[in-house]
Amino acid sequence: MNIQTRGTPATADACPTLADDLLHGAEAIAIFVFGNVRHRRKVYYYASDAKVRMPVFRIGNVICARKSKLIEWIEAQERDL
Repeated sequence: MNIQTRGTPATADACPTLADDLLHGAEAIAIFVFGNVRHRRKVYYYASDAKVRMPVFRIGNVICARKSKLIEWIEAQERDL
């Protein structure tokens, strides 16, 4: 029987697609969307605003987002103008 040891991933290789698409923390999201870490408060604002709801989620206490979903969200904002 092959038993996985604790802390060992299920596969030998990490999933580069998910890892490359994931933004971890409001600062990373602010840099990706707004181009500057100083706009991290906007990330929290748009994440909680019901009208424009930025597609974010939490892993524990850390706000996270997928780059692909943020791009879709921005394109939807452009179409709604």
